[in-house]
Amino acid sequence: MSSDLLQIGASGTRAYQAAMGAIADNIANAETPGYSRRTIALSESAAGNSPMLLYKSSASFYGVQIGGVVRASDQYLEAAARQTTNALGSVNQRARWMSDIQTALNDGELGVGQRFTGMFAAVERLASNPTDTTLQADVLFSFEQINAAFQQSHNDLVSIRSSIGNTATNEVDSLNDALRQLGNANEGLRRVPEGTASHASLLDSRDQALSEIAERLNVTVTFGANGVANISYGSETLVENNQVKTLTVSQAADGILSFGLADGMAIATPTGGALGGIATSAGVVRDRIDALDDLASRYVSEMNDWHTSGYSSPGVAGQTLLSMGADASSLSVLISSPALVARFSADGTANGNLLAMTALRGSGSIEDEWTGIIATHGSIANSTTKEQTAAESRNTMAQQARADVAGINLDREAAELIRLQQAYQASSRVIQVAREMFQTLISAF
Repeated sequence: MSSDLLQIGASGTRAYQAAMGAIADNIANAETPGYSRRTIALSESAAGNSPMLLYKSSASFYGVQIGGVVRASDQYLEAAARQTTNALGSVNQRARWMSDIQTALNDGELGVGQRFTGMFAAVERLASNPTDTTLQADVLFSFEQINAAFQQSHNDLVSIRSSIGNTATNEVDSLNDALRQLGNANEGLRRVPEGTASHASLLDSRDQALSEIAERLNVTVTFGANGVANISYGSETLVENNQVKTLTVSQAADGILSFGLADGMAIATPTGGALGGIATSAGVVRDRIDALDDLASRYVSEMNDWHTSGYSSPGVAGQTLLSMGADASSLSVLISSPALVARFSADGTANGNLLAMTALRGSGSIEDEWTGIIATHGSIANSTTKEQTAAESRNTMAQQARADVAGINLDREAAELIRLQQAYQASSRVIQVAREMFQTLISAF
């Protein structure tokens, strides 16, 4: 009997020592990204009957049995966290670039819209005193300011377009790293027995890779034997066991992104994750550059028509005022002398052509078109910001729900450690009692 007690006590101390070791690992990794809480599966050993060496059977009691390492996880919560991470990854990119585009368009004092207003005001002032050379110079300068505003916005948008391409490349590189990490984790999971510490660590690596992938791309995840995770995107399988296909990205001259596999096969443009947000932003910045260039072209056409319809002096027709090359960055004023400003109308009225400028304002004017560009983008930027706030809230709740199951709560670990310490002490006491009983029996003889 005492030998049974010794075995029971010894099994208990071994089991609770292992369980306390798992708690110590949890505490040590409380701040480790992707680490999931571990526990040790403990169960009661079954009693067994075996014949004694001499002549009769006896029952043996084995105490506590160590099962294996149990990793805290919930597949539903993990999937929900990946979905919210994917949505947040997309909207974060869109919010970033929409804000940058809004800044580049610049509806402030130095922007195109305010410069339009300043130009019309300068023409009105000259109309009130058409012989004033200072006011004539102011009109030419106002066109220079409009050109500078167009050029600044265009160059800023082109810079954003380039940055979007660089960011897409960096995100694809990070995605490929995560795909390789998943392939390596899958290889380990196929080889390592379940219920071991190594298997739990590989599952952590797997889920960390899945989170990185989901943040960047809207993929489909399926699970196989031993926790192996396979990834597909559309009709293409990106990860199958330890076989990995990596992605590539290229940017066209207009900024639009194209995606493919490393073997050259084209794939659909992402709609979710950071890459989806970047791809959408690339389309928006292209549209804004096109709209800005179209407006600049209209501005040149209307101003030249206005200026060549007037006369710089009676009988001297106004010259072409503006020129533009391939885009708004090439705008320039062709007239350098203030005296060449076409102030006169055909009938010789000194400010007649200046007064005709009024017809270029109002509904459907270039000012209105600029306001439309700003309003359109402002609406997108505002809705994206609201979407980002909602996505952050959903992701926070999903991550918190996951952390409640898999995360490390130091108060909970401390309480569990105290319980296991008491169980360990109780097992030690069993050994002590067995020893005392054995000593008493020996002493009786």
